[in-house]
Amino acid sequence: MILYTGRPDDEQGRLSKELRTYDYLDSLGIEYRRLDHAPADSDAPELLEAIDRELGARICKNLFLANRQRTRFYMLMIPSDKVFRSSDISHQAGSSRLHFAEPEYMEEMIGTTPGSASVMGLMNDKDHRVQLLVDEDILREEYVGCHPCINTSSLRIRTEDVFGKFLPATGHDWITVHAE
Repeated sequence: MILYTGRPDDEQGRLSKELRTYDYLDSLGIEYRRLDHAPADSDAPELLEAIDRELGARICKNLFLANRQRTRFYMLMIPSDKVFRSSDISHQAGSSRLHFAEPEYMEEMIGTTPGSASVMGLMNDKDHRVQLLVDEDILREEYVGCHPCINTSSLRIRTEDVFGKFLPATGHDWITVHAE
């Protein structure tokens, strides 16, 4: 695996949602490092560890959640070593018991599929239907590791750029939570 600066030189074979992510970051003047790799998901813990090591940042777990009535949707960013406990996070979010939202909602609202969910997907949520929940430990890190809306690449972006430039540009705020 090679750590690159910025977008790929050869964009052939890249999905439009990935390229839109690079376009958006570039338009905001946000610097990022990119690592291309095999599809990364929770079924490949060794690959995830290698990506974190090469990237120099931990890839966040990004969980797409909904309340029971499917009237409120959330993206939860937590460190990969923390556990999602619905009752704890639901209480902190001020919502009824949260559960994993169906993939079709994820695709519709943030333009990603399971395994590719990322804070970058909020650029696609023009109607602001998704509330971001961020574990406090993420905010203490120098870098955020995330996917560019596809799980065959990973990005390292300064945390201050994600929360100080990217999210304000999307019009999204966040609620800080504590996961165990």
